[in-house]
Amino acid sequence: MSTVHFILQGKGGVGKSYAAVLFTQYLRERGLPVSCFDGDPLNQTFGGFAALNVKKVDFLETTEKGRRINPRRFDDLVEEIAKESKDCHVIVDTGSSSFVALVHYLVAHDVFSVLSKMGHEVVVHTIVTGGQALLDTLHGAAQLVKQLDDVRFVVWLNPFWGPVSEDGKTFEQMKTYQEMKKRIESVIALPTYSDELLPQDIGAMLKKRLTFKEALASSDFTLMSRHRLSVAQRDIYARLDGLAV
Repeated sequence: MSTVHFILQGKGGVGKSYAAVLFTQYLRERGLPVSCFDGDPLNQTFGGFAALNVKKVDFLETTEKGRRINPRRFDDLVEEIAKESKDCHVIVDTGSSSFVALVHYLVAHDVFSVLSKMGHEVVVHTIVTGGQALLDTLHGAAQLVKQLDDVRFVVWLNPFWGPVSEDGKTFEQMKTYQEMKKRIESVIALPTYSDELLPQDIGAMLKKRLTFKEALASSDFTLMSRHRLSVAQRDIYARLDGLAV
């Protein structure tokens, strides 16, 4: 049975592509076959990582009134997913600009049921971030859980913009989590870095669209930068070991 991972969150700039990049690398480092799709119609950050061999899916079409999402293109994505081998992990990174239309399509056309009947298991990954986007991403995660039935859920906590906490409560202590925790299979808390150098190293790696493996072999990074990236890779992968993949 293959597993299809949809990375969904209506709020932009919260780390969907970052999660896709990390998760793809992790699975491949574990020797698992992975097929990737970038469905962000505007940024396609995921698709910029050449080493990950990401297939770009364009949901937009040009009309007399400008560019618009063509829901028929979602059919094309499902067709591509259905072609994947049954032992493969399929990762679909989606953009916030197509989020509403895509979720409507998934629900209205019973896509998860169609994929399930073909032997594909579906996992929805969503991001909750700290800072000003905390409430928006919490609400977005809760709405996904409410709308999407019969799928596994994974929540990624991204502290890049600040701690994922509210009024002294951690994510697991929040009312929103308590209301949806029965549907959540795993919570992945990305590391918080107190030192400024490691986030800079990770930022440089992502800006160059390099994987950990490429960055660790690159002379563009100093000895200590490569050491810090190696430590970060081990830490992140250890957190991902909790996923049932």
